[in-house]
Amino acid sequence: MIFAITMTANTRPDQRLRLLFHALGLSCLGGAIFLQALVFTDILQHGYFMAVEHNPLILTFEIVLTIFALAYFVFMYQRFIRSIR
Repeated sequence: MIFAITMTANTRPDQRLRLLFHALGLSCLGGAIFLQALVFTDILQHGYFMAVEHNPLILTFEIVLTIFALAYFVFMYQRFIRSIR
């Protein structure tokens, strides 16, 4: 089943911002899970994993995305726990 998200002219800006927030957050979490699978595969094959990034711009971007993903995960976890009550 294919889900389509259509943005109409009468869509409120806060809905668009919320959609962007969740899309970016879920992308970060999905990317983190995929990266963990790659790291564990490399550890299983070689016995260790070493990653080195020399470009400060890319390193800063990765750190910002990691912090955003952590904040998004905490936000979604709290939202889930509150919905159980």
